[in-house]
Amino acid sequence: MVDVILETRHLTKDFKGFTAVNDINMQVQRGHIHALIGPNGAGKTTFFNLLTKFLVPTTGEILFNNRDITAAEPAQIARLGIIRSFQISAVFPQLSVMENVRIGLQRTLGTSFHFWKSDRTLARLNERAMQLLAEVDLTEFADTVTVDLPYGRKRALEIATTLGMEPELMLLDEPTSGMGHEDVHRVTELIKKVSVGRTILMVEHNMNVVAGICDKITVLQRGGKLAEGSYLEVSRNPQVMEAYMGTTSGALEGAH
Repeated sequence: MVDVILETRHLTKDFKGFTAVNDINMQVQRGHIHALIGPNGAGKTTFFNLLTKFLVPTTGEILFNNRDITAAEPAQIARLGIIRSFQISAVFPQLSVMENVRIGLQRTLGTSFHFWKSDRTLARLNERAMQLLAEVDLTEFADTVTVDLPYGRKRALEIATTLGMEPELMLLDEPTSGMGHEDVHRVTELIKKVSVGRTILMVEHNMNVVAGICDKITVLQRGGKLAEGSYLEVSRNPQVMEAYMGTTSGALEGAH
């Protein structure tokens, strides 16, 4: 029996005659790292925006733990445990790394976004904040002002703040976008590490990342689902090679 945490049924989004997401049926299995790939304009970001309710579907359903969440508000989605990490690093640059994580943890005190809370009030969050920094290998950067962090480390910090919200399902939007090889490797290993006991759905362009860590891949093209399966299965699909690489050669296989 497959344990499905997230399911979309005939999910569709139209924008004044243009169909950005077209009749997508997809299941994400609990405990898996599931990737959403496809060429630019395939509908990946729109699909993510539908899941987090930044956009309302034109038709179709979204189910989370067998519960219909199609009509839920963004705040409800987050409370249910679907937490999205954004493509652009969403951190407070003038605060320390530790303070950034602590702000993410404030909701556990019921004082979310009360930035004027005293240090004493927030001190009880220090231990948990340090645990999260350890989980993403940022302990040594705890007192660093975030603006001074290297780009890859900022993405790690963003993942730490996402973890602080105790996600059941993490949505990662191009987590390695704009990174050099060393940072890509570090963040890839980090995603693998934090995926233990969690479920991750990620949009990712880097095929080496997808090949290395994903259990299942859904390929979108022009808003529709082109293919789905393991990396090996989709990389050998002629339609995927043509859509994704603009070729029918084995270029996708070479990305492994």
